[in-house]
Amino acid sequence: MSKKIVVDSAIATILSVGLFTATAAQAVPDQPKEWEKCAGIAKAGKNDCGSLDGKHGCAGQATIDNDDNEWVYVPGGTCAKITGGTVAKVKPAK
Repeated sequence: MSKKIVVDSAIATILSVGLFTATAAQAVPDQPKEWEKCAGIAKAGKNDCGSLDGKHGCAGQATIDNDDNEWVYVPGGTCAKITGGTVAKVKPAK
């Protein structure tokens, strides 16, 4: 294979990756305007903060999956679309 073909192929690859990256970046939705605490969907050890019933006050301390007192933040309007999710509180995004 000639050097020119290799260089041309490399340039074409770099340009196509750049085009793909630019297109993918535009496909990302805008940041949420508000967040909501969605209870009942957190996996064990993956909750965002203290439990709703006050059993603990820190993130990552959920002991079972889908406990009604454990929650995670999701973009506003998302919780109701998740099976088992219950909106506990809504807060504005920063």
